[in-house]
Amino acid sequence: MTSLKWWQTAVFYQIYPRSFADGNGDGIGDFKGITEKLDYLSSLGIDALWLSPHFPSPNWDCGYDISDYTDVAPEYGTLEDFKTFLTESHKRNIRVILDLVLNHTSDEHPWFLESKSSRDNPKADWYVWVDTPPNNWQSCFDGDAWTYAPERGQYYYHYFMKQQPDLNWHNLEVRQAMWDAVRFWLDLGVDGYRLDAIGTIFEDPNLTPHTVPMNLVELRRFSETAQTDEEKKLKDQYWQDMFKRQLGQPGVHELMKELRAIIDEYDGDRLLVGEDDNIDYMGDGKDELHLVFNFPLANTNRITPTHISQNQKERIARLNQLAFKGWACNTLGNHDRSRIYTNYGDKIHDAELARLNAALVLTLRGTPFLYNGEEIGMTDYLLPHISQVKDTMGSWYYHTIVTEMGVDPEEAIVRTAEMTRDKNRTPMQWSSKPNAGFSPEDVETWLPINPNYKAGINVHDQEHNPDSLLNYYKHLLKIRKAAPALIEGDYIPLHETAEEYFAFLRKSEKQSVLIVLNYSEKRLELNFSKELTDKKLHTLFTSGVRSQVSRATEKLTIAPFEVFMAEVRA
Repeated sequence: MTSLKWWQTAVFYQIYPRSFADGNGDGIGDFKGITEKLDYLSSLGIDALWLSPHFPSPNWDCGYDISDYTDVAPEYGTLEDFKTFLTESHKRNIRVILDLVLNHTSDEHPWFLESKSSRDNPKADWYVWVDTPPNNWQSCFDGDAWTYAPERGQYYYHYFMKQQPDLNWHNLEVRQAMWDAVRFWLDLGVDGYRLDAIGTIFEDPNLTPHTVPMNLVELRRFSETAQTDEEKKLKDQYWQDMFKRQLGQPGVHELMKELRAIIDEYDGDRLLVGEDDNIDYMGDGKDELHLVFNFPLANTNRITPTHISQNQKERIARLNQLAFKGWACNTLGNHDRSRIYTNYGDKIHDAELARLNAALVLTLRGTPFLYNGEEIGMTDYLLPHISQVKDTMGSWYYHTIVTEMGVDPEEAIVRTAEMTRDKNRTPMQWSSKPNAGFSPEDVETWLPINPNYKAGINVHDQEHNPDSLLNYYKHLLKIRKAAPALIEGDYIPLHETAEEYFAFLRKSEKQSVLIVLNYSEKRLELNFSKELTDKKLHTLFTSGVRSQVSRATEKLTIAPFEVFMAEVRA
């Protein structure tokens, strides 16, 4: 494995700073809290951290509206607290990548305050300005994409909410200022960046209107109420048509090349991973991004063997078409998605499916990304009252459908709770103590804590339970680190037409490992003798109960919902 980069062998863990660990007892996560939990992350088996934005922000979009790219938000601590966190992480051989928001700033960023102050300000052209709205484009968060600024008597463009004006990346001074910010953190020693929403950086230069016969709130409502297959198909088409002129436009590749050149000035194989699934952004392997996410794996309501098989077939084929051998990056959850325990459960076998899906992410070829709380089975928490909603996109939607569309408030809060991202950003559940050990008992946390922390969905209780999901993750990660095939091995599909189980080999020069994931309630008897002639299976890991370590390949019994891994030996 000496030829692989650190980010190819690492298991990443996303931390949502506001919700991970409250070190000063104010109800909000911070760097003191994260630093205190580094030993926990090390014992879990984590090699690298991705931090969601920690920069100063008015928090209209929970930190993705940045007002200063080179400092730490006061609620998270100080720059010195960040440096301590980074030093302590590196002491434990844990790398750290930051969230880099390129598309927009906060409307309270000094750059925007200058830009909107007058049309002849030196930064007047740092954002996208027009005299009158040139089209019917929508913000993906809160309606019209053009907002009036009376200070200069013009409208500015924003793909996200109006508090997040888009930067004008055609302006070379903007590029230089952003690249200076990039270098600031690299100089401090961070190990790379996760690039937020890179597909939104440029827009159709012709400003072509969309053709959808409704606005954003109407489309959201239509999506909720769609019943027939025809309506659901139309809904998907409308979403694509509404934003296609605002996404994936020319210019991003050239920008990524500039950023990669900066990254490569630094030693230590600094990393760029894009919040995009377009493999073309990996360039020639040396001039753009190192990784893009395999979002198509996660973009389904149900993880099935057929879905996984098709995803891997298509994804690996595209990676292999590159001029170099592209490296995959797999995940099922993050701060923008419903939690995997909730999202892919069936209300009956949620616990079993969560274990299967954890094994899937950790055994497929490529770099796995986990989201904080997955390892203890944290679930979505649907907020019962609009006063608790912090996600501005959710509160905007609630008030709009109630006041403009006449939706009953009781239905509106249910719909809002389901669509808002608050549900999967609730504070980390550390123990069964009040406030889940996240904050002191008498402190109101920034978001309500999911009450299920009292029922064993917390770190402390699971650490002391050998059969817990947390210890299952720890065991899986140990197996992964000790098995060369699971890190560097090729992916070889087996029994590709199977609908009840997903089977594949990970094969390297040193080792071959068979993985079988049984997604059914059935006890299976499988035969791999044709593919593994004259071989024996030496069990490495099983979520079931087995009396024998060594197994034959022709009559392999797999229990319902079992995860089975075995080294293939002569």
